[in-house]
Amino acid sequence: MCFDKISEWIDSHSALAVDLERKLTATKALAPESDGDGEMEKCLLLEDWLRSHKITDLVRFDAPDDRVSCGKRPNLVATIKGKSSKALWIMSHLDIVPEGDLSLWKTPPFEVHVEGDKIIGRGVEDNQQGVVSSSMMAAAFAELGIQPELTIKLLFVADEEVGSIYGIQYLLETQTLFSKDDLIVIPDGGAENGADIEVAEKHMLWLEFRTVGKQAHGSRPDEGCNAHLANCFLALEINGLEQVFTQRNPIFAPDYSTFQPTKKNANVPNINTIPGDDVFCVDCRILPCYTLDEVRSEIQKCVKKTEEKYGVAITVEEKQSVQSPATPNDAPVVSVLCDAIKSVYGVDGKIIGIGGGTVASYLRNAGFHAVVWSRMFETAHQPNEYCLLSNILGDAKVFSKMVL
Repeated sequence: MCFDKISEWIDSHSALAVDLERKLTATKALAPESDGDGEMEKCLLLEDWLRSHKITDLVRFDAPDDRVSCGKRPNLVATIKGKSSKALWIMSHLDIVPEGDLSLWKTPPFEVHVEGDKIIGRGVEDNQQGVVSSSMMAAAFAELGIQPELTIKLLFVADEEVGSIYGIQYLLETQTLFSKDDLIVIPDGGAENGADIEVAEKHMLWLEFRTVGKQAHGSRPDEGCNAHLANCFLALEINGLEQVFTQRNPIFAPDYSTFQPTKKNANVPNINTIPGDDVFCVDCRILPCYTLDEVRSEIQKCVKKTEEKYGVAITVEEKQSVQSPATPNDAPVVSVLCDAIKSVYGVDGKIIGIGGGTVASYLRNAGFHAVVWSRMFETAHQPNEYCLLSNILGDAKVFSKMVL
């Protein structure tokens, strides 16, 4: 009966969800790296909205950042106490990415445009769908005066789009917020039918290789040492590690570890000069059954082989490295979420892994079982980004079901 009342409230207040999306979209929350002033204005708007809907237990944990005008980046926790101290955390991020090429937008990116069930604008899906759906869920409980079985904890973090240093990383380093028994859902990815539950990510390793040889005239390779040629060989050797780390895991797509040469820096400006310096990068996505140290060891073998073959000197710089364990398939958050998805959307939950990185990795490394889930179309970062109002309302019901 409580769930029916919650669902009815959510459905009857759909205009409220659209209005909140409109207000949030009009309040840009760009990181300094994107020439923005952070998330504070957006956070204050959300605080006011939550208070206006009887959610008054609000606490901010601000990370110092002198690059923004207010000097800090906000991380907001909203709480509705349940009958149990065990909590369901819904963790969304406040920051967005820039609009990109304006000519590709059919409507102004920071003005919400509604077409039937579709809400269009920058940030409406990434990650305002999660912000709004969790806020609507909490508002329903607060407005109706229904106490949930589990405590509701909404977490709105800063800085997700450019590293989470001022967001979840800051919180994990400075606060004790989570319990090992808590359920943690991050509504920042998912499938159109709402089935996909992300429990694991491939390890990420981004590397830059700088190779030094000896510059020479293009007609006299015998007098030089071609750094570019050496790097071509090295790139192929590293790509060949896909035949060394051969385990497969069907929850990922692709289901194997990948070692892909990507960015290539400019070297000499003219065709008839053999380059003495050359730089390229590799993006490695490794299945969790391996460790990054195992990968590093094999890469060093590739580097040494190249140095010996071409007489060059190679330095390796790690641009990013993330390794995290998987959330177990039988973790309580998975089973509770599966039941809620089945109840609301009528589909069976499907366990998946992804090659990209999310904030869930930081939580998993800290020993907390987190999942990434939402019902969405994955239009994040694209021109004409959109979400569906029906998904906002449906996800709010899923979250409600999880705490009853």
